[in-house]
Amino acid sequence: MPVTEKSILTRLYIVAGCLFLFAGAVLFKLVSIQLVHGDKYKALAMKRTEKVFTIAPNRGNLYSDDGSLLATSVSRYTIRFDAVTVSDANFKENVKPLSEALAKLTGKTSSYYQQLLRKARVNKNRYTLLARNLDYSDYMTVKNFPLLNKGPYKGGLIVEQKTVREHPLGKIAERSVGYERINDHGNYAGVGLERAYGEYLRGEEGKRLKQKIAKGQWKPLGQENIVEPKDGYDVYSTIDVNMQDIAHHALLGQLEKYKADHGTVIVMETKTGEIKAIANLGMTKEGKYYERLNYAIGESHEPGSTFKLMNIVAALEDKVIDTSTVIDTEKGRWKIYDRTVKDSKHGGYGKITAARAFEVSSNIAFAKIVHNNYKDNPEKYVDRLRKMNLHQELGLPIKGEGVPVIRYPNEKGWSGISLAWMSHGYEVSMTPLQTLTFYNAIANDGEMVKPRMIKEVKEWNRTVQKFQKEVINPSICSKETAAKVQQLLKNVVEKKHGTGHGLYSPNFSMAGKTGTAQKNYVSKDRDKFGYISSFAGYFPADNPKYSCIVVIHEPDKSVGYYGADVSGPVFKSVAQKVFANNPLIDEVDMMNTQDEELDDSYQRYYTEAQKKYNKVPNVKGMSGMDAISILENLGIKVEIRGNGKVRKQSISHGTDINKVDKIVLELS
Repeated sequence: MPVTEKSILTRLYIVAGCLFLFAGAVLFKLVSIQLVHGDKYKALAMKRTEKVFTIAPNRGNLYSDDGSLLATSVSRYTIRFDAVTVSDANFKENVKPLSEALAKLTGKTSSYYQQLLRKARVNKNRYTLLARNLDYSDYMTVKNFPLLNKGPYKGGLIVEQKTVREHPLGKIAERSVGYERINDHGNYAGVGLERAYGEYLRGEEGKRLKQKIAKGQWKPLGQENIVEPKDGYDVYSTIDVNMQDIAHHALLGQLEKYKADHGTVIVMETKTGEIKAIANLGMTKEGKYYERLNYAIGESHEPGSTFKLMNIVAALEDKVIDTSTVIDTEKGRWKIYDRTVKDSKHGGYGKITAARAFEVSSNIAFAKIVHNNYKDNPEKYVDRLRKMNLHQELGLPIKGEGVPVIRYPNEKGWSGISLAWMSHGYEVSMTPLQTLTFYNAIANDGEMVKPRMIKEVKEWNRTVQKFQKEVINPSICSKETAAKVQQLLKNVVEKKHGTGHGLYSPNFSMAGKTGTAQKNYVSKDRDKFGYISSFAGYFPADNPKYSCIVVIHEPDKSVGYYGADVSGPVFKSVAQKVFANNPLIDEVDMMNTQDEELDDSYQRYYTEAQKKYNKVPNVKGMSGMDAISILENLGIKVEIRGNGKVRKQSISHGTDINKVDKIVLELS
């Protein structure tokens, strides 16, 4: 059939109509996308190519009470290179000098960097790593390197910043300082002061726009943040750096001597409840000690004989005895039901007063005092303990406080022997800090104050919040009872028959109570049987300024385990050094003291600190904190490696100070 002009036109009209309809459909779709779904698709495109990232703020500093840094945030920088944005001319001109500059900074060769940069250029790599973990000084240096000094667009400079937390004092007080981080569920978690006061320290996050490039990597866009991060506030703690160092090393030495599993020391200011030192050390599998857990706050255990103070206060307040009441301790053994209470002295103490029973720490005397006077009304005894707040947690902002156990009659675990066993510190449980809080109340004439580790929160020089003294109980007992037991605590140390007399010194006064509690005694495995050695008290004995507790778990039984022998010397060492360092106390005759433990290290520090130097001194053998103090006062930057005493110094003594900027001390 011949093709006519009419048929050709018809076909053209059909094709033209189809094209028109297709164009209309495309136009309709474009309008639909633009007007109806435009925002959705724009957002999707942006999400896939650009994204807003969170910038962590600088966390506030954590200070000791004298302004020394306990924890601080330090910025670290990673430098990368965008090989695409740089022009050929700029790249060729600067690749060699840039490589040479990078080589000097990192210690790698210039040829290494030339090869790295040229390869990135060929492969069009927009995210080549040049250097990581730089401090601020190195970062500013890199910014001025050839090519990179032209900025992100002409020079290909990419800078990533992160904030890390550093502890200038190293491992000292590490667990008490603690940490805070975000867990897998997006919640804040951590321990210590960092976590307790995280709301002040953490600051507010900023925002930064980044663009997705090859291999799933994200490149920052521009040099400015969308929202600038706001730094956290600074928190000033009550920790005294000098006392912390004293407590740490006194505890460490005794743990090592007795090969103990772990231990803790707390020093608290009597009137205010401020914690001046808190050391927690536990043994590793390698036999070394470090701040493993916060035993002072978190570990609740049977206190043993240090709980006798609580019992004699209860008995005196209820007037069931007086200090002159006589108790027959028989021959060192007293059977109650199917159990036997024993005294440490073979043959017992015979008939003694309640005062002497406390001083010699007679288990039988206290078992008889409590059992015989409260057996018909045990609720009265427990109520008295609870009136003294012994059943309550201290309510600390630091997480993980151990729960005290003071059972009530008819509760699970109560039996006919409970009164006798509670009388000398069993079937009850307290943390070291809870025990110290009670002893501190006695030193404070009955006023129980809440332990406190924070003084103030500041933003630069502006005070955001001050933390004041809090009173838990204005009077846990009468002034008369407090005065009586204060004398008993003094007698424990001063009287020859007192369990703490081995700690006595004529040069300064202390008051306290020894404690030796059996641990794991229900186990049939004798290898697991151990002891908890304690000493709790305050100093000076009259008008006390500080209270202190030392608790050491599982000392080697072949070396010793009594509280007076294991924990007492730590208490004495802390008290001596604090006395020697405190100008308000004049009871210590430093020239005439006969105590070998009154640190030669402190005497050396004092002598060295008085000298005027123009050359680097010899600090070998000194404690780390003493060495730091002397060297930094001379204008020398100090870097510390390890803990303990100075084993090695990087700059020899006798070197001209004017030639020294920094010295590295190795401690052991």
